Amino acid sequence: MPLTFKPKRKHLRKPVLILSAIVLSAIAAGTYWYVFVLGAPQLDAPPIEEVAGLNFQVKSFYSEAMAQQRQYGVILPPGYEKHPKRRYPVIFLLHGGHGDERDYYEKAAITTTLKNLYRDKKLPAALIVMADGNDDRGTSPFWDSDYFDGEHGKVATYIGLDLVKEVKQQYRTIEDSHYWAMGGLSSGAWGAFNIGLRHLERFTIFFSHTGYFIDNSGAQNSPQSFVQQIPIDDRQRIRAYLDAGEADEKYLDATRDFHNVLNRLGIYNEFYVFPGGHGIVGQNVGWNYWRTHLADSLSFVGRQFRHVQEQKKHRHF
Repeated sequence: MPLTFKPKRKHLRKPVLILSAIVLSAIAAGTYWYVFVLGAPQLDAPPIEEVAGLNFQVKSFYSEAMAQQRQYGVILPPGYEKHPKRRYPVIFLLHGGHGDERDYYEKAAITTTLKNLYRDKKLPAALIVMADGNDDRGTSPFWDSDYFDGEHGKVATYIGLDLVKEVKQQYRTIEDSHYWAMGGLSSGAWGAFNIGLRHLERFTIFFSHTGYFIDNSGAQNSPQSFVQQIPIDDRQRIRAYLDAGEADEKYLDATRDFHNVLNRLGIYNEFYVFPGGHGIVGQNVGWNYWRTHLADSLSFVGRQFRHVQEQKKHRHF
């Protein structure tokens, strides 16, 4: 009768456990790198398109409010160098948590969006300015950008005054505040309203993608609170675009509440609900959501620019 041998499984357990530990460690390291270092980029983000005449550049300048060099991204309007006497509208874009001035270019394929909007005449040629909204702590997944003047730096003054001054000095901008817009996504949406509404002498058009409007730092940094203190005459100058994703319950509720407040105050606004919301993968998720609906908000901005132009024409007749 042939002999049979049963393997001594206990001798195999140690190598298997070691291999499992190595695999788990590799996964953990990869996850850490992905989330904490790369900033959780979109897993299925659209490719960056190099568009002739729409070159993304990173510039730096000294911010007195932050007492340091700061960076911002900029895309000049098509034909900027060919028309040295022409002045342009300005659009500020603020990133969300764990982001920087490169986000809209690298994750939202903004050059493609601008190319399409300019081609379809939905947006007049404009200066696109992308701020680095991080405070003294830098970017991290452990906190969102604090778009206010606080213990970690005067971010609101840096963006609302210093960066505005820099842009006006370096580029040919239209002085009229009706041609200046500010918007953002998530915490950047809150930042756009938190900063912009304090500077109605400069910005009058605002837009929010999946944002919120009450901050845990207090009512002083909550647009939903202080917008109610804006004088009636100034309220009539404000134009706002708001959207939220169906899958983002808290952001959807926050945006709807803010929309209702603006309606009650007689402030012109448009509010849309779309499929999807925050996330890292999916057709209507994360940067894919924001890329798609950035075309909607910038089209809204374009309509406001054209409305001002038409009003001026009528006044001349």
